[in-house]
This record gives sequence, structure tokens and C-alpha cells, in this order.
Amino acid sequence: MFALRRSHFTSVLGSSIKRAMSIKVGDKIPSAELCEGTPNNKVDILQAVKGKRALIFAVPGAFTPGCTKTHLPGYVADYSKIKEKNIDLVACISVNDPFVMSAWGEAHKTEGKINMWADLHCSFTKALGMELEATPLLGNVRSKRYAMLVEDGVVKSLFVEPDGTGLTCSLSNSVLDQL
Repeated sequence: MFALRRSHFTSVLGSSIKRAMSIKVGDKIPSAELCEGTPNNKVDILQAVKGKRALIFAVPGAFTPGCTKTHLPGYVADYSKIKEKNIDLVACISVNDPFVMSAWGEAHKTEGKINMWADLHCSFTKALGMELEATPLLGNVRSKRYAMLVEDGVVKSLFVEPDGTGLTCSLSNSVLDQL
């Protein structure tokens, strides 16, 4: 799986990506239970961003090539620049188990910088309308690749990759230019 190129990923998944998106700028994000570190450490995302300016980004899968080589490392490297833009919280979300998200965060030294939240049952992703039918390659429905600026629970900016998997508008350097 790791030897696959993004073009293969897109060609296999491209025809099954849902185009409809329910969340949009101006909408309040849904309350959903995510996990951090273990399944018992629950995070209500709406409560976590209450009164904060948060930058949330989502990836199709922890430890997958594009997510591991480009997406997450960019946010880690740009963390101080992000904080300079008055961002109170940075979080990465993936439809994975919390142990995988924790290990992935440890591998990229996210502690104290980026919250690594597992959308264990895909509930937040589905509530946003950001599902990516990734069963052919990743075994189940995952999240489209996106980033969003959320202020006190309201989406202020939204950057969704056009094909759901690309590495353009949702990357930290692209998002920083828009904050």
C-alpha cells in the first residue's frame, strides 16, 4: 500500500468520491465525540473549540504516504507561524483508531502542538459531509483531505481538496496564506 502513488490512489478512489458537501462557511460544526490517545479519552469537538480560534485539518489516513510525508509534517513545521496568526488550537482528525493517531503523532513530534483526534466511528466526518469512500485501498470510509478555520464553533474558512485526496489547498503553507 505504501508504494502506491497518489495518482493510483486517485484513480482507484476518484469515481467514488462524494461531491456533495454539507458543511460550509458560516455553519456551526456539529457536536461529535472524538478520541485522543485512547478510546476512553473522549473529546467533544464542539466543546474543544468553544471560545477558541481553531485550525482543524483532516487526512484520509494516518501513516499513509501523502499524509505522513507532506500533510502532517507541514503543520508541525509551520506550527509557530500558525500560532502567530492567533490560532488557539490546531487539530488533526482522521478516521482511525486513537492508538494509531497517538503513535502517528509521537512519530512526528506533535505533542504540545497538534491535537491528534481519532474519528473512531466516522461520526464527525459524516456529520460534515466529508466522507471519502476509500474501501478499495484503506478498507473503509475515511475523511476527505481538508482544513478549516473555526472560530467559537463556526466555520470561517474551508479548504477542501477538489478530489478529496490531493495535496494543494489544505496544506499548511496554503492555509497560512489565507489566515
